[in-house]
Amino acid sequence: MGADQLRQLVQKESGMRTARNPVALLLAAVLASGSGLLTPGAASAQQQAITAIVTGTKIQKVGFRAMIQKEAIMYNLAGSARNNPDGTVMVSLQGDKDRIDQALAAIRAGSKKSSQNNTISQVPAAWDPNLKTFTVFGWTSASRNIMNPYDLVFSLRPANDQISHQDAKVIWNNIAKNALKGDDLAKFLKHLDNDDN
Repeated sequence: MGADQLRQLVQKESGMRTARNPVALLLAAVLASGSGLLTPGAASAQQQAITAIVTGTKIQKVGFRAMIQKEAIMYNLAGSARNNPDGTVMVSLQGDKDRIDQALAAIRAGSKKSSQNNTISQVPAAWDPNLKTFTVFGWTSASRNIMNPYDLVFSLRPANDQISHQDAKVIWNNIAKNALKGDDLAKFLKHLDNDDN
């Protein structure tokens, strides 16, 4: 439907003279030109960006950031995770608010190897429309004896869908396999079947 047809429909339905009502004219133009831009659920999805500090008794050197990245993969969230020198973990998340809330609940709960009931101090952050990845900075693995730090980068899926934990784990393993080199890759592959992070 073109802008003229939509304008005529608005005039017919409301009895207004659209040419004298700039709001109606603007609405008609927006609807006519942008209606194909919204995807199902896009209008209702509330986007959010946050930065958080996670505190817990055991959240470093236990696969905690890998678990966070798997949550980001599952929920298709952008952002990053890095260890801080004081033993905390800094996390940034950007995407659907409900999915961020679910990821934060998992971070708070922890993993099999990390502490549970972790504390999260979060603040709103500026939305970055260019951020299309979730990166774990300086990843190492004490359990696999991988001491060289690697940045593990997940690129957001074009389809903003949610996937299963198992599918997220497969994607994470592929990210690690593509990032690691030499002996570190061999160590990772050797322990791949035993990995529960």
